[in-house]
Amino acid sequence: MISVEGLKVEFGIKPLFTDVSFVINERDRIALVGKNGAGKSTMLKILAGLQNPTEGTVSIPNDCTIGYLPQVMKLQDSTTVRDEVRKAFADISKMASKVERLQKEMESRTDYESQDYMDLVERFTLAHERYMMMGAESREAEMERTLTGLGFLRTDFDRPTSEFSGGWRMRIELAKLLLSHHDVILLDEPTNHLDIESIQWLEQFLSQSSQAVVLVSHDRAFINNVTNRTLEISCGHVIDYKVKYDEYVVLRQERREQQLRAYENQQKEIADTKAFIDRFRYQASKAIQVQQRIRQLEKIVPIEVDEVDNSALRLKFPPCLRSGDYPVICEDVKKSYGEHNVFHDVNLIIKRGEKVAFVGKNGEGKSTLVKCIMNEIDFEGSLKVGHNIQIGYFAQNQAQLLDESLTVFETIDNVARGDIRLRIKDILGAFMFGGEASDKYVKFLSGGERSRLAMIRLLLEPVNFLILDEPTNHLDMVSKDVLKDAIKAFDGTVIVVSHDREFLDGLVDKVYEFSNGKVREHLGGIYDYLRNKNAESINEAVSQQNVQPAKQTEKPTKEAAKEGTPTLSYEERKAEQKRLNRLEKQRKSLEEKISSLEKRRDELNDLLMMPENAANMQMVNEYTTVQEELDKLEEEYFALEG
Repeated sequence: MISVEGLKVEFGIKPLFTDVSFVINERDRIALVGKNGAGKSTMLKILAGLQNPTEGTVSIPNDCTIGYLPQVMKLQDSTTVRDEVRKAFADISKMASKVERLQKEMESRTDYESQDYMDLVERFTLAHERYMMMGAESREAEMERTLTGLGFLRTDFDRPTSEFSGGWRMRIELAKLLLSHHDVILLDEPTNHLDIESIQWLEQFLSQSSQAVVLVSHDRAFINNVTNRTLEISCGHVIDYKVKYDEYVVLRQERREQQLRAYENQQKEIADTKAFIDRFRYQASKAIQVQQRIRQLEKIVPIEVDEVDNSALRLKFPPCLRSGDYPVICEDVKKSYGEHNVFHDVNLIIKRGEKVAFVGKNGEGKSTLVKCIMNEIDFEGSLKVGHNIQIGYFAQNQAQLLDESLTVFETIDNVARGDIRLRIKDILGAFMFGGEASDKYVKFLSGGERSRLAMIRLLLEPVNFLILDEPTNHLDMVSKDVLKDAIKAFDGTVIVVSHDREFLDGLVDKVYEFSNGKVREHLGGIYDYLRNKNAESINEAVSQQNVQPAKQTEKPTKEAAKEGTPTLSYEERKAEQKRLNRLEKQRKSLEEKISSLEKRRDELNDLLMMPENAANMQMVNEYTTVQEELDKLEEEYFALEG
């Protein structure tokens, strides 16, 4: 169907890949794998006709159509979901017009016995068959099945696309691609914006489809369930394994062991040859043998060994000032968009040093509550962010916010401060941006590379409160593990929004479940939560409608407190009022002291940021004293509030 011959792509001195040849056949379901930056996304762009190779050809039959879903794309916001998805049927409309035109031409002809008329009938038959194969008669029903399979409700169909998040709009683009009935579809990380249920639906759709599929994904279960062939980009070449992913992993390990043995034998041969040349270079009796060995050495083609992607992605968050005891306190928080209620009556307290997970289906409000904490959107109720909180925020679209006109080095150099600027090359090398990779422009980076670069930016900021919204999107398995280890070692407070249970396992000690407009607290790790819900996956847990909700730690309302309070005498009420007045006076006094100390702390912080004051121990000591006093007053304040 598609033939690739002698492909070569160059961005710098070293080619990205060279002499690549393979064929994509009908019904092939291919996993395109390789290290981040190996060229997977570039290969998809070349197959889609969006990028030209340096050398080589990609041969595509005239009647073969190709659909492509990139990791990042510009989205339209001017229509409803239904109208936007109907754009997928543009080819069907063209085919309908062609069928109608051919039919009218046949009706107007009378030369039934001529060869020209027989050719016309054949063209009509082929066009009509293709029209029917495109699902023309059932396209509305197919559109509804696809949208609901990808997680949309029927009530969403007539909503403007502008009301949906970027992740949901990517689902709309995926729906359009699947409904277009292309002969070949190219998918670059299609599961990044899908929940478990939608991933399983997509697995089934692709497995049963007659289309050829080429996909890039770091979701091992997904590619293993969908694909039947694996193309690996390694050492600038493509190796074709005609097996599914799990079998490929075994074969690849065997191949690498063979490579290592061949490499070691070649290195020994080279060393022996060089030793002979050095030993007998100046002996006339050995001149002929020496020249033979030199020519032999020149003809040796070095064997390249597949590097295992375990390079030093060692994340270490810089030290930061101590935060207050309660980074986040929510009391009766509610968020609505018009008549749509995202969540209501959210009551939660996150203590300093806790690592918590926000879990739930897409659209239940996880990222929305994060935006409330970040004060990016309005909400109802009370939400307090504690004293001396310095937030490091990694959003789902963080990698998309990078300046594409800068190089990797410039991106980090622009945010680095102080002595850390002397170690930028070392830091980039630890994140697999060593050598000439640091000079690559951001616009040429893959999705995984952009995510790693965005993560480096976050690491250069001293923070004591991390909020990570789907941090593992675009990260490969090795990078996920290293990021997880870094977060476990982080001594601050962490909120992780994720549906990746393996990533959350051993990382969090509390789970907040977002479901049906409620936020419920579950103590323990992610597998404790799943066991309590008798579920295999996070989405199975939050999908349960008839399970008794886990007990939520909530502050009792004033009305409930009043109902449980016995009737007091006049003297008792008078004494209680005096006590309340005294507490109110103490509270106001504490607020004034805290406000004054915060002002002085911020002044000192600004002064200490100046290079000339960096070693001023008097200021440093005063800053420490002020912070300790603030922490003490904060504890007194929350004791009064309790």
